[in-house]
Amino acid sequence: MSRKELPRAGLVKAALARRITNREAANALQLTVRQVQRLKRRFQTGGAPALRHRSRGQPSPRRLPAKLAAKIAALMTTTYAGFNDVHLTEKLREVHGLEVCRESVRRIRLRLGQPATRPRRAPRHRRRREREAASGALIQVDGSPFAWLEDRGPTLTLLGAIDDATSAILALGFRPHEDLHGYASLFRQLFGTHGLPLAIYGDRLNVLVRNDRHWTLAEELRGTQEPTHLGRMLQDLGIAYVTAHSPQAKGRIERLWATLQDRLASELRVRGIASLEAAEQFLPAFIADYNRRFARPAADPAAVWRRSPRELDRILSCRYSRAVARDNTVRLGVRWLQLPPGPRGRSYAGGRVEVRELLDGRLLALHHGAVLAVQPSPSAAFILVPRRAPSTNRHHYGRATTAAPPQLAQDRRSASAPLPQHPRTSGVRAPRAARRAPRRPAPDHPWSQSIRLHVLHQTLRARGMTFSRSSKG
Repeated sequence: MSRKELPRAGLVKAALARRITNREAANALQLTVRQVQRLKRRFQTGGAPALRHRSRGQPSPRRLPAKLAAKIAALMTTTYAGFNDVHLTEKLREVHGLEVCRESVRRIRLRLGQPATRPRRAPRHRRRREREAASGALIQVDGSPFAWLEDRGPTLTLLGAIDDATSAILALGFRPHEDLHGYASLFRQLFGTHGLPLAIYGDRLNVLVRNDRHWTLAEELRGTQEPTHLGRMLQDLGIAYVTAHSPQAKGRIERLWATLQDRLASELRVRGIASLEAAEQFLPAFIADYNRRFARPAADPAAVWRRSPRELDRILSCRYSRAVARDNTVRLGVRWLQLPPGPRGRSYAGGRVEVRELLDGRLLALHHGAVLAVQPSPSAAFILVPRRAPSTNRHHYGRATTAAPPQLAQDRRSASAPLPQHPRTSGVRAPRAARRAPRRPAPDHPWSQSIRLHVLHQTLRARGMTFSRSSKG
């Protein structure tokens, strides 16, 4: 008997012995007088066990049909293996048209002996950070390396941006790892679709902020370090960058990764996606579905996004200061640009221009903000890699410094699209090292004689003998 039914036997006995009335027993049991009369008759024929609810132990009339439960169990172990209960319930409703609740799915999973995909943990005490009121006030960015394609493809890193006010996904992109090209592509997707936010909240990755202790003389005089290439892009766009000192500080995007590692990985598995290109094509549909389910309205309906500038592609670039050669060309690694004559046939030789390498691989030469020359991308698979840190891109006493951190001094060579040859190195003449052999002194040269005398002195001293000019022959 249940805890609710335990007092029934004593009260029914008292009512049968006429110690209490049926009304008093009904009030104590919170039943009607007619139900108490039924219980008295059941007690007289069957005793205390007859007072139990007669539906106990009987199958529920609202239970799932056996065929439907078997179908859900088959989908749970085959097509949707690894899905959590809520995600599987959504798929059963939307894809297969099965109107079941999450609790029914959970009971079927427990009946099969499968553990929960994400077991619940005891809550931890944390201090809440209030959301930004308006959309576009603060954007959180981060990267999550994970086996998104599982064993069907390579391990990728998913870069993402989420709005702090609405928790809506604003941009996603797959990359082999966190790099400058990935974050610049993420910013182009974010700024081109939604606009410019007021601030971006991220971690202290070295492609986003300077975390080294190297200071140049100019930086020490100014009191601040030169930003990274990405930091300079954000400065030119008027976007503040806020650094988080722990993953818990940007908890919203960290919780987003936990959700995507469960839902996005399962969606990619169901569709059989096994390449980076196919996964990139699926992301827009996934973002729309995610925001429809989980995004929330902002406290302030007036968004604070700003319009992106027309020269956004020119701003999202790596910039370098270069000296113009005598033939009016500028070099950037193995690439070079031929500058046209200036006004009235003016030559730029000996001057300095700014060379920008864009995200799509184009190369631009600018002088006082005006574009002098443009070179197309060397290949469609171009990857923007910083050739040197911005702080080493300064010239000292009219000459550019060549020292740069080894991880930033990288040149790209594309095998699919060979780069143009420079006119000064495209001839048939052999290199200087091959044309001029190293000169060695003759055996009777005075330098060779002095070296031989030095060796002879050392040998005689070791033997305890002395050297004289008369014994030279």
